[in-house]
Amino acid sequence: MPDLVLRDIHVTAAPGWWPPAPGWWWLAAAVVAVLVVVAGLRWRRARRRRAWARLFDAQVEAAIDAPARIAAMSALLRRAARRVRPDADRLQGDAWLAFLDEGGGQAVFVDGVGRLLHDGGFRRTVEGDALDALHNAARTRFLALMAAGR
Repeated sequence: MPDLVLRDIHVTAAPGWWPPAPGWWWLAAAVVAVLVVVAGLRWRRARRRRAWARLFDAQVEAAIDAPARIAAMSALLRRAARRVRPDADRLQGDAWLAFLDEGGGQAVFVDGVGRLLHDGGFRRTVEGDALDALHNAARTRFLALMAAGR
């Protein structure tokens, strides 16, 4: 019987980490695509929100005096409210103010500075601080209504 020469088992070298397998390329492309879509949606939402804020501020600033500014704020809020609820622009008095407070957490319009929307348009003079506070509250609610009504 001839002598057989046996050799030891040689393990091949492990594959390198670069370049990755095709599955990893597909996964990386999918992650990048998702990130691009999310970033694009966030950018678009922010741009739309800035445009709505500019619209609100321009309409209010175009008014001549305090009662006209209050009327402009009310008109803008009513237009935005129609996006959420079609009959919201027909609400009157406390029902309108209660609608504006829905989802806000605080009664800014029923019991707060927003009460000025109810009777501020009929006053001869309105304090500047109250008008500024109403502007901030109305602008915040306008932006929330516009975003909710997409």
